[in-house]
Parts: sequence; C-alpha cells; structure tokens
Amino acid sequence: MSIGDKALTELHLPLEDPKSCPTSAKRFPDGGEYRIEIPSTEGPRALAAVIEEAGKRKVPVHRVSQGSGIMLMTDDEIIEMLAIGREAKMEVNLFVGPRATFDVGAQVFSTAGKALGLSLRGSDQFRFALLDVARGCELGLRSVLVSDIGSLQVIARMKKTGELPSNLVIKTSVMMSPANAASARILEDLGANTINIPSDLSLPQIASIRAAIDAPIDFYVEAPDNLGGFIRHFEIPELIRVAAPIYLKFGLRNAPDIYPAGTHIEGTALALSRERVRRAQIAKEIIQRYACSAVMSPLGAADLGIPE
Repeated sequence: MSIGDKALTELHLPLEDPKSCPTSAKRFPDGGEYRIEIPSTEGPRALAAVIEEAGKRKVPVHRVSQGSGIMLMTDDEIIEMLAIGREAKMEVNLFVGPRATFDVGAQVFSTAGKALGLSLRGSDQFRFALLDVARGCELGLRSVLVSDIGSLQVIARMKKTGELPSNLVIKTSVMMSPANAASARILEDLGANTINIPSDLSLPQIASIRAAIDAPIDFYVEAPDNLGGFIRHFEIPELIRVAAPIYLKFGLRNAPDIYPAGTHIEGTALALSRERVRRAQIAKEIIQRYACSAVMSPLGAADLGIPE
C-alpha cells in the first residue's frame, strides 16, 4: 500500500476516483509511451538555456517548440538554433509566420472573436505563412507548428508533391485544439503528425480522442494562464497510460505571455525556459515514483523532426 492507503481503507474511503478509461496500446515508432517537450523556447539563447538546465537536472528533452514565429527570427538566429538542436539530436519546432493576432483585424481580440484563434486572415497572410515554412525548410528546419486548418492541409500536400521535405513534422497548435474525437481525426486526416489537444479535457474525453487517432497527442501538463493555468502533474501516470503516445508539455502558471519574444525581453524568456525544465524534472520524479514501468522514447528517435 502507498502512504495514506491504510488510513483511507480503515475509514472505508475509496483509494482513487473510479477509472474506466482503457489503456492505450499505441506507441511511438520506437516503442516509447511518452516524450518530453519544452514549449515557448524563443530562440537560440533560450534553447541553449534549456539544454544547459536539462543537463544539470538530468531531464531528457525530446522536442522544443517556439511560439513567436519563424518570421520574427533572423536567418542567423534560425541557423544557430537549428545547429544547437541538431547537435543535441533534439526536434526543434518553430511556429509558422503571421496569424490573426498579428494582423490589423480586431475581432480576434473580442470576446466572441477569440474563436478565430491564430488563424490566417486572407490569401496574402496565407501565402506569407507558406513563405515562412519554405524559408525555414531551406535553412534546415524539419518541424513546424501550425494554427490554421487550411495551412495544415496545404503544407501536408506540399510534402507529398516534393515542394517541402517529406520528413517535415507538422504539429498542430493548442490554439486549434480539437475537443472531441471527430475533430482530432480531421486534423490527422489532413496531415497532422502530432496533435495538441485542450488541457482541460477529462481522462475519459482524452481516451476517446486516443481511440480515434494514431498520431501522438501533445498535452500541456501545466498550462499557461491564458490557456487556463491547469497544473496536472499527479495525473501524468494516467495521462501516459490512457493517451500514449504522448508529448508531455510544460507551460508555466503565473508567467507573462511573451509572444512575440525578442532581445528586449530575453532575460525573461531565458528564466521561463529554465523554469519549464525544472517543472519537467518534477514530472520526471513523479513518473519514477508512480509510473516507473512507463517507457520513455530514446532521445534522438528517428521520427523526430531533428534539424538537417
């Protein structure tokens, strides 16, 4: 019995909430059940900080993602960031270009208009996004983060026709989160390689999505305040069991929204990146303590979008 079980049993209290969620038999190609992702890694300095902190804390990191966008990085910054990721055998995922919140429209900032998420407004902005992807791929990028359903479809098509690398990983943003199995299936059918689902879904709801798709699920174990601020660390063992293959993501509660980032707030960005790694260490210890049989993917797995 775990600590506290005896006391609960003697008081005739349940040891856990009833669980009816099936155990996922799906895995990453290497057989792993879970991987670790550090989001909001805004540029080469932040990536270097993540790698340094991960080394100190002995935290395995399979993927980092960035939110400000390819368009707000210089060629030299992208090349440097990709070189760091390539050396670390880590997937580097960069957000695709412009979005509704960068445009002149005001509806996305209204109460009802927030449903627009980070969609692309008009054909010009859509074309800018494709130019952003092409530029990143020319520099060696092999993983992009999309937040518009049309761009997902077109980028996937460009992979098939050879206009973009066939091994390009397409990751869907939490801002286009599918909240049910049918919506998740649509994203997978359109070409999503890895799908971020909402962080407030219950385990049964997550299980239903997992039953419908084979693509890895991306999940904010700790969500930023603007996504609800949920902290679900103790649910990690069940999240792995129910949703495998899963990327465990670590946003930060009580932290500023730094998009778009830049040198003017670099100190803040670096501090946030280091703290995300510390949160991942907490998760690692929970897995070791309560889910020691869970299988983590090896670092540098073949299907990761490691820069070329």
